[in-house]
Amino acid sequence: MAGHGHDHHGHSHGGHSHSGHGGHGGGHGHAHAPKNFGPAFAIGIALNTAFVLIEAGYGWASNSMSLVADAGHNLSDVLGLVVAWIASVLVRRRASARFTYGLRGSSILAALFNAVFLLVATGLILWEAVARLLHPEPVAGVTVMVVAGIGILVNGLTAWLFASGAKGDINVRGAFLHMLADAAVSAGVVLAGLAILATGLDWIDPAVSLVIAGLIVWATWGLLRDSLAMALGAVPPGIVPEAVQDYLRTRPGVADLHDLHIWPMSTTEAALTAHLVMTGGHPGNRFLAETADGLRDRFGIGHATLQVEEAGGPPCRLAGPCAV
Repeated sequence: MAGHGHDHHGHSHGGHSHSGHGGHGGGHGHAHAPKNFGPAFAIGIALNTAFVLIEAGYGWASNSMSLVADAGHNLSDVLGLVVAWIASVLVRRRASARFTYGLRGSSILAALFNAVFLLVATGLILWEAVARLLHPEPVAGVTVMVVAGIGILVNGLTAWLFASGAKGDINVRGAFLHMLADAAVSAGVVLAGLAILATGLDWIDPAVSLVIAGLIVWATWGLLRDSLAMALGAVPPGIVPEAVQDYLRTRPGVADLHDLHIWPMSTTEAALTAHLVMTGGHPGNRFLAETADGLRDRFGIGHATLQVEEAGGPPCRLAGPCAV
């Protein structure tokens, strides 16, 4: 989609260009509209809610802390899936006078919420597992193995539903990683059941719970780091600011640039603003459209705002070292 340009007031010349939000060839996953994962969220929530009820019931009945711990984690995943689904709907809301970018940022907040919530839930699992480790109680190993085996199927299927969007959307990636980790955790619980049957050592169950908690923290840490960075307006992963600056500097007629900013509008879309100092004055709308297209195709930046200033003209009050 071609950009459009117009003059800005307050500087000698200005230009403004928006590239479209369609697909791009750069493979960065930030310049396209988010794919609709509504059916995947609905199926995943339904499957995991049913499994949580089954797992928690059998966990208490069989006195298995590892099953109860896994059920608690799966319950947090159900809530996480609900939040992620709501966010995936909100990002499609149209912009308004108050929310000029729409509600795209809700997907970033959802990913951050899921990361924090999972770590809190993990703390509760650790607390209970340590208590059981100090005071082991008998566990029904066969029940643990059967229920956890069902969990492998449920979590594996749910993870598969989100696999196609895990690379391009951190919100969907959170759902995918949680489900994939849960499948691995359920496999660990099956091994715990086998070990209890073979040895009769009941402390193996809470010990597996500790391992489960460690896996959850390991899987969640990257999500927390990336979502927090996005919430603070950091350059989205996969975009190298220095490369963007080099591209803009090599555009025809660009003598210098300043006030370059790149930030995530959502978990799938990136925006950019920059002031370009031009030797020949305003280069016209075609230059702006081609530059915006290049930013989208090369870097996945789908929303570019470029302000043009004449070389040798009145100094811009924002001129100074670039942010990169």
